[in-house]
Formats: sequence, structure tokens, C-alpha cells
Amino acid sequence: MFKITLALAHTGILLLGAALPLHAQTNVISKWQQRATETQSTQPAWAPPLVAPYPMLIQVFRADFSRQITPAHTDTWNYGTGRGLNLVPGFNSEIDLYYPPYIQHNAKGALDGFGDVGFLAKYRLLSANEKHGNYMLGAQVAATIPTGSHSNGSTDASVSPTLLAGKGWGQFDVISSLGGTLPTADVTKLGRSIAWNTTAQYRIHRYFCLEIEDNATWYYGGKNDGKMQNFFTPGMVFSKFKFHPQDTKSRPAIAFGGGEQIATSSFHTYNHSLVFTSRLVF
Repeated sequence: MFKITLALAHTGILLLGAALPLHAQTNVISKWQQRATETQSTQPAWAPPLVAPYPMLIQVFRADFSRQITPAHTDTWNYGTGRGLNLVPGFNSEIDLYYPPYIQHNAKGALDGFGDVGFLAKYRLLSANEKHGNYMLGAQVAATIPTGSHSNGSTDASVSPTLLAGKGWGQFDVISSLGGTLPTADVTKLGRSIAWNTTAQYRIHRYFCLEIEDNATWYYGGKNDGKMQNFFTPGMVFSKFKFHPQDTKSRPAIAFGGGEQIATSSFHTYNHSLVFTSRLVF
């Protein structure tokens, strides 16, 4: 009897030891999710644009794909397009980790391979949800590390500070961002650039949003010195479909969309690009 009691006690201790870390982990995740919900409740619920930076704080795993057609009529597939894991730890902030995209060429002599790893830190300066003003102002700093293979990434790291803002009127909103890309070395060879993106969105239905983007880039130094390229990007986004729609506190959901970048400037590194986005919101 004593041996049986001892064995049961030992089993109970093992189960308790296994349950405590699991409970602690569950508690940490629950508090993180609650904090993210509270943080996002004070900002508009606009859909993230297909190409342009997003001014709001978002917690998502994002995998995008694009197919670029060059002036020489060759196409390049980009699996990832510099997206990845976005986390909202609270405190009006967001931190991102961008996995290296895989780039597949269909041009003679070009080698396929992975691009660069990226990181981003964003801070929300001002915000109000749709009931209290419907606007947003934020700032972010992105950085890349030259991890690319076979010239599919940069030769040096870069830093990209950006200012982001947006204003909504009912179902319509306009988002704009202005930022620059600054290499940390080989500036003469790589050059610098300034990007200005503006997105107009109209939500037709709870799950359906139409958008038009204008993506402009000016180059200073490097092989494209003095040039400017502009893309017009119509698209649509379907979001977000909750896994548990009956539960108002449930966060997991999916979103997806697509569009096409169309070159509208005389200089352009590619003619047009099909863009697809898939997002797991949590």
C-alpha cells in the first residue's frame, strides 16, 4: 500500500511539474494577447496595404509573393518579398523579424537564391479609432543584414527610417509614408533612395477592401543616380476571417489579397509585378 501511495505521489509531482511550466506559458501568452488587443483598440482597423508600409501596429505572420516582368521580358519570382513576423508587445510599439525571401530568376546567367534578413521597430506616436477621430501617426526604423546569396541581396547593411500617417472618413481612408534607405557602407556604389507611398482604400464590405497605391522612389548616387520610378498599384484585400467568429475576444484570423504594380514612369527596373499576400493574424 505504501509503495502504491508513493508511486501515486511521485506521478502527481511529475504531472504538477509538467503542468506548471505549461500554465506559466499559457498565462504569458494570454497576457501578451490581452495587451496587444488593448493596444490595437485605440487605432483604426484599416487593412494593411499590399506594398506600402502600414502605419498601425499589427500582430501577424505575413508571407507575400510577387512576379516581376522586366523590360527585357524576363520574369522574377520573389517568395517572401521582405515580410515575416510582426509582434505587438504593447507600449505603443511593434517589432518585426523579416525572413530572407527566396528569389527565382528566369533569365540566362542569373542564379536563384535567398535575399537579406530584415528587422523593424515601430512606434505609434498618435492614434484614434473610428469612433474618436480615425487617424494615425507613427515612425519606424527598418534594417537589413547582407545575408543574400548569388547577388540576390545587398553587399552591405542598410537602415531605413520612415514616417507614416493616415486619416479615415467612414469607409474611406488614405495612408501615406515617407522614408529613405541608407546603406551603411559603399554609399557611392549603392546610392541612397527616398520612397513616398500613398494608399487610398475603400471598404465595401466587412471582409472586402479595394485599394489604389502610388509607390514612388527617387535615387541619389549609385547606378540609378538622378532617376525616379513610379508604380501605380490597384488591388484588393479580403480580411479578416476569424477562426472563431462567435468569440468577440478571439484573435486568430486569416487575410489575403492581390494586385498588380504597373510602371508609370519612363525609368523603371521592371514593367509590372503581380503581388499576392497571405496573412495569419494572431
